[in-house]
Amino acid sequence: MSGIKDRHRLVLQHVVILIFLTQSCGGQHQMIGPTQPVVAMIGDDIILPCHLEPAVDAVDLTVDWSRKDLKPRSVYVRREGVELLTEQNPLYTGRTSLSVNKLQCGDVSLKLSTVQLSDAGTYKCLVPKFNAESVVTLAVGSVSSPVIELTNVKNKMVLECKSNGWYPEPQMLWVYSEGKPISVEPTKIVRGSDGLYAVSSKVTVEKGQSYSFNCKVQQKNISQIKETHIHVSGDLFMVQSNTAVHITINLTVCLISVGTAVILIWKCGQKKTKNKRLEDEFQNNEEDLEHVQQTIKKLKEQKTSLKNQREKLITLIQEDKTEKKEIMNMLETFVLGKQRQKLTNKEKDLEKRTEVHDELLKMTEKLMEEIENIIIQITERKGKLEKDKEQIIKHLREKQRNEKDFEETVRETSEKQ
Repeated sequence: MSGIKDRHRLVLQHVVILIFLTQSCGGQHQMIGPTQPVVAMIGDDIILPCHLEPAVDAVDLTVDWSRKDLKPRSVYVRREGVELLTEQNPLYTGRTSLSVNKLQCGDVSLKLSTVQLSDAGTYKCLVPKFNAESVVTLAVGSVSSPVIELTNVKNKMVLECKSNGWYPEPQMLWVYSEGKPISVEPTKIVRGSDGLYAVSSKVTVEKGQSYSFNCKVQQKNISQIKETHIHVSGDLFMVQSNTAVHITINLTVCLISVGTAVILIWKCGQKKTKNKRLEDEFQNNEEDLEHVQQTIKKLKEQKTSLKNQREKLITLIQEDKTEKKEIMNMLETFVLGKQRQKLTNKEKDLEKRTEVHDELLKMTEKLMEEIENIIIQITERKGKLEKDKEQIIKHLREKQRNEKDFEETVRETSEKQ
């Protein structure tokens, strides 16, 4: 009888130990997730990381992804190898999946396609068998490259930096190329019906001086910074950015101002050359020549600046063509669904950017042609002034000889008397 009790006691001990080991073994499994928020841009396909440690085959296990702020809260549910779509929140229909190959290694990470603004939030990853869960925070953002528009206002130029389609609300900052902050108008922020923010800011500068500016738009929560650079040279402009920069400039005003200066110089010269005294004519001629030479020098500097801009624009257009060719090659590989839509949208944006670069190139070449014509006209005027100078010098010498001859004649006449 004592032996039977000992056997029962031994069996009971084994059972207790077995239960303890089973519970201990089950308790060792834990869910591992990211310690930092996952950041995704609108339209991206992303992975919300989550895996069991130690690794175990989870193909036939229940996996539950949810958000407690939703009704229904279920984002994705998988039980015994089958997805339960009826329990899924409609916001995620057709956009969530798990990898079977990864499930075999205990990786229950959720793939979320075509991220939307409403996807931002806190997700819970749960495997009930091991009572293992983890939390993943998803931050959703949207960015766009800023553009700079330049317009003439009397004796000043207004540079306006704009950027649409941001989330969360961004900051805009103007800085000199040296990195020093400058005083600008308050940033305007508007939130559209799509939930995205549009920002804009203006800075006004004096004409006739050169400036270099950077316009930065940043969102620290999603670690995103977009910027563009512009160099304004005198009354002209020069683009120094790979980003499309829209510039509105009144070419007619620029050309008329230069042309007017030429006409004024010509009229001034005409008026002064009519002066009866040769000495004054000579002095006026010298002043006209100096003005003309300074004008030619300034125009040549502007022409060089435009030439550099043209080369940069040609480079940008070539880059646009290369990128467009790459997109077309990708579309020919039969990319489907959202990825194809993203490529198509990118191709449209690229076409718009190319149009801007083409327009700037045409404006630049037109202005170069006009400046070249003015340089030719002023050079002709310079040649005429130089000929007039030679004639004036010739007349002065003749006058001096005549005066000398007259004085000699008077002297001889006096001696004879």
